[in-house]
Amino acid sequence: MPKYNRVILKLSGEALSGNGGMGFDFDVINQVADQVIEVARLGVQIGITVGGGNIWRGRSGVGMDRTTADHMGMLATVINALAMQDALENKGMPTRVLSAIEMRQIAEPYIRRRAMRHLEKGRVVIFGCGTGNPYFSTDTAAALRAAEVEADLILLAKNVDGVYNCDPKKDKDAKKYDFISYIDVINQGLDVMDTTAVSLCMDNDIPIICFGVDEKDGIKRVVMGEHIGTKINSRP
Repeated sequence: MPKYNRVILKLSGEALSGNGGMGFDFDVINQVADQVIEVARLGVQIGITVGGGNIWRGRSGVGMDRTTADHMGMLATVINALAMQDALENKGMPTRVLSAIEMRQIAEPYIRRRAMRHLEKGRVVIFGCGTGNPYFSTDTAAALRAAEVEADLILLAKNVDGVYNCDPKKDKDAKKYDFISYIDVINQGLDVMDTTAVSLCMDNDIPIICFGVDEKDGIKRVVMGEHIGTKINSRP
């Protein structure tokens, strides 16, 4: 039996690009889709929040107006949401893309009750355009949507297999945490989720499990209660 009933999967844009850093790795996208479908068929309700860093990051707009750069990043998340939707629906999984910025020809507008209804009907809901506001990351969007739809857990699928005290790609002595509290993530300035997102999870007592997107059956193992990656919570 799954341990969790309703979860939000946060996929970074970089995760969707595989080792390329930019663009799409469709092998990775299809692997994620296969795992999402397997978990959904166990009866778990799944919402997905996608980043856009494989296409555009707001802070990349050097010299640009920050609001404009962030709006470009929001549009990038919709491209990723559509790619994820296509992969899922090609495998027979019903989905809905809900956008925080209206673009009715390609996505439904985000309405909380509509999102919850889709989840209850067994559809995978993919949230695009972050929160719809500049200066807020898609990490914060994941935390906000998790709180709004009353999710039990945020699954944070990244290109690293957990939370470390420093960058494991730069320091071979980096220490991986099995568990770390919200406040320690904030105080140590760890690059997991941005401070606003972690604070929102802490205020609403939403646990986060950070694991590698390439972890074999990682999504299913987390949902079934197996401990992989790093758990971020108030307590172990």
